[in-house]
Amino acid sequence: MNLNAFISRIDAVVITGASSGIGIAFIRTIARVGNPRLICNLSRTKPAFFLKGLEHFECDLADSKQLKVRAEAIIERLASVSGPLLLINNSGFGGYGEFPMNQGDLQTAMIDVNVRAMVDLTARLMPVLREKGGWILNMASIAGFQPTPYLATYGASKAFVLNWSLALHEECKDAGIGVLCVCPGPTQSNFFERAGMDPGKMAKSAQTAEAVVNESLLALAKGRSMVVTGWRNRCMVWLGSLLPLRWKGPITAYILKKTRMEHKNDIKSLRGNTSSH
Repeated sequence: MNLNAFISRIDAVVITGASSGIGIAFIRTIARVGNPRLICNLSRTKPAFFLKGLEHFECDLADSKQLKVRAEAIIERLASVSGPLLLINNSGFGGYGEFPMNQGDLQTAMIDVNVRAMVDLTARLMPVLREKGGWILNMASIAGFQPTPYLATYGASKAFVLNWSLALHEECKDAGIGVLCVCPGPTQSNFFERAGMDPGKMAKSAQTAEAVVNESLLALAKGRSMVVTGWRNRCMVWLGSLLPLRWKGPITAYILKKTRMEHKNDIKSLRGNTSSH
């Protein structure tokens, strides 16, 4: 299917983390090419720009009670829309360092945002998707294909997203709901510095957010279950698939050690939109 024709079918969008990075690129691309009547963004920060039909629902996705309230409000708004819905589970964050980095609460919050909130929001919107039709796009990462020392919880959370999304794709076929898992690699953003990694060492392989979005929407239009964006990332995933699982941890540890910033005791993290994976 032609990408523009596919995007024009989307009548409503619900997205998490559209205040920066890949999230912004998603809604700007969809709004530019198509004409969705409603775009609902859930994030802690309000997008610093105006788009027709964009409504912001302030929400800390780590707070399950807050997410429940916001999801109910969004479902009420979706009652005014008759066409297909696109749910984009985009939000997530990571932190670099040896587990638990003296921040056990950060690790559990990472699971809350990267895993629990995605499952919770999808479950709440599934009746709407079954009624109106549509698609689910989940942002995972190439980190989900192997153990990731120094990004242990983040990588494991993305492995969950990958496997859960592929299973959901099979379950939703008969209901006419498309499910796509997107696995980007490094993406141009401030993710690396905030997570305690050296952005300069990752820049060569980094994609733009717009490139990730274009590949993602094209894969969704084709009905695919998974896409690894960027040819470098596809090569890395393919090469990794040839290695025994027990080798992947040591190799990944060696690679990630080299990305550490000079101040090794400076533990940083990123909460909000996952702009790099």
